[in-house]
Amino acid sequence: QAEGFGVAIGFTMTRSELSRRLSAVIPNADLEVVALPEVPGIRLALLQQSYPQHLLDNDTVAKIMNTPMYWAFCWASGQVLARFILDNPHYVKGRRVLDFGAGSGVVAVAAAIAGARSVVVCDTDPLALLACTCNAELNGVVLEYASSLDSYSGEIDIILASDVLYDRANLSWLQVFLNRAPSVLVADSRVRDFSAENYQLLSANSSYTFPDLDESQEFRRVKVYLGCRT
Repeated sequence: QAEGFGVAIGFTMTRSELSRRLSAVIPNADLEVVALPEVPGIRLALLQQSYPQHLLDNDTVAKIMNTPMYWAFCWASGQVLARFILDNPHYVKGRRVLDFGAGSGVVAVAAAIAGARSVVVCDTDPLALLACTCNAELNGVVLEYASSLDSYSGEIDIILASDVLYDRANLSWLQVFLNRAPSVLVADSRVRDFSAENYQLLSANSSYTFPDLDESQEFRRVKVYLGCRT
């Protein structure tokens, strides 16, 4: 009971700090704990669905763009990759996993639930790592933390990456991943002409970011790719 009480207190404090930092950028915003529509077995603390995004003024929108809080959403690619991992646990079961650009940590949580030997969440945003801590506690899993791929010196069997190719300059990461790990799972909805050496298409699914950002249909089509060293 004492251990459970400690976890509850830790979650409350973590969520409170995340809410404070969120509302400093988006006035009156708060986090709510929700079960994901396509992965109902995973619960995350995300931006409240009822927040009136259409009422944001130009100054606030500019502030949000300059201080992106990717961890406050479960992006379409993250939701799809989490679902894929739970449906195909052999990709991570018993393996050492690193979730690159983890954001909310949804993919890392899925990997832990699917039986990964260990799971590292990697993100340059300290608040994202805090969000991963919060969401790990929510789902009763244990994660490790790294601020960058270079800073983590442990062995990696597979890298997971969702929605990290939003800038074409980031395509260079695909080779970096394979230099660091023998296999990679990438989920993406942004690159139309994805053609990378040693990567193959595994699946394609329609999804959406949660809370829903009403994105165009082209960004709702998520493809999952497997990269393997030759």
